[in-house]
Amino acid sequence: MIIGRIEEKKKMLKANDSEYSQFVTVYGRRRVGKTFFVRETFNYKFTFEHAGLARAGMKEQLAAWQTSMKFHGYDTVKPKTWLDAFNQLKELIIASPKKKKVIFIDEMPWMDTPKSGFISALEFFWNGWASARKDITLIVCGSATSWIINKIIRNKAGLHGRVTTKIRINPFTLAECEKFATHYRLGMNRRQLTECSMVMGGIPYYWSLLDREKSLAQNIDDLFFQENGELHNEFNELYRSLFKNPEPYIKVIEQLGARKVGMTREELISSGIKDNGKLTELLEDLEQCGFIRKYAAYGYSSHKAIFQLIDPYTLFYYKFILANDRKDERFWSHSQNQPTYNNWCGLAFERICLLHVNQIKQALGITGVISGVCGWQALGKGGNKDAQIDLIIDRNDDIVDLCEIKYSREPYIVTSEYYDIVLNKTLRFKEDTKSTKSIHQILISANGVKRNAYSDEFQKIITLDSLFEPYIQI
Repeated sequence: MIIGRIEEKKKMLKANDSEYSQFVTVYGRRRVGKTFFVRETFNYKFTFEHAGLARAGMKEQLAAWQTSMKFHGYDTVKPKTWLDAFNQLKELIIASPKKKKVIFIDEMPWMDTPKSGFISALEFFWNGWASARKDITLIVCGSATSWIINKIIRNKAGLHGRVTTKIRINPFTLAECEKFATHYRLGMNRRQLTECSMVMGGIPYYWSLLDREKSLAQNIDDLFFQENGELHNEFNELYRSLFKNPEPYIKVIEQLGARKVGMTREELISSGIKDNGKLTELLEDLEQCGFIRKYAAYGYSSHKAIFQLIDPYTLFYYKFILANDRKDERFWSHSQNQPTYNNWCGLAFERICLLHVNQIKQALGITGVISGVCGWQALGKGGNKDAQIDLIIDRNDDIVDLCEIKYSREPYIVTSEYYDIVLNKTLRFKEDTKSTKSIHQILISANGVKRNAYSDEFQKIITLDSLFEPYIQI
């Protein structure tokens, strides 16, 4: 059963129904469900299906290709080169009686071993033969997102412009996490679902490991903090699977993980990140994988971009898994309601909100209004950032929504002291940006608010229920 992925499935089936051959790329981070999506969409029926081998040489890759050929009824010798391998695929396709030949090559990045000539052979297969036919849907997939993007989608040589359909598989939204939890009878309320998303993000595989007989805290301890936990070493595996050379990416993530508000490119370079001509590509790769977001400071063009870590799991790793130096296997349970946990809740919930901006716009009733998302920081004495707003919705109907985000298990109490902070921040924003638009103060509070005179000053209170609403595109 596919949960969500409605638009992605439409794109895939539309490509397959085309009267011409189609080259489809499916990409996304490790464990997000790419292979499952493709297989379910085609009911596990392919003219040819193959998956590359992790960290194997060319000889092993070609032997695996021969095995896949035999599985699909084409008994042949092991190819000596990738040109030979794709020639075998041509023969298999020609022999197939199917009206549309669906070819699914999974984990393709692993097949491109050094000096193997794989990309050249793929180019020759597609440009010299497959694209001239009308009956082929070639689907290539892989967790090494940077490889898919740079070697296939952005290819500047023979495959330039050849991809006809690009499908990015994103993590589940809260609404999709709720559907998943309901389907597998996990028995979690929306607060627990949100906290689980704050730890795991919307990664289906992580959610599939939850034991419905245990509490959320027990599950997190078992999966992440036990020595033999299924996700105990996930961080290194995650970045190794996405990037062939993960170290530069991890260095950027480490810097961004230490800065709540994010950093500009110049600040990253000042922190020690090398700008050797690859930094732009590196940041784009991290953004494509959903680890960071790139946003503009209010009132500035995109060249003043700020990069911010928004991946829930990576944030959780730096705040807790890496901090567990005593190797406490019940570290999460022991951290509950401690200051570190409470601080993390606020930060992690902000990230969940940033991943659900469409739902926030929907709750505000502005999905039909052209709007942009940005942030703002004010500098105090000595250049220190003494005021900030992480989420600003700049609307074309002459309104700017300044969003405050609060996480609490009980309805939030807007005190006079807190409202004074909000008011002063708003005045600083007007003064600093010189904006002439009307300012709306929005409070996103996980469990609502306890109504009083100060809570009534906000134009809109948005709760968890709005974040769980499926987004309806207009």
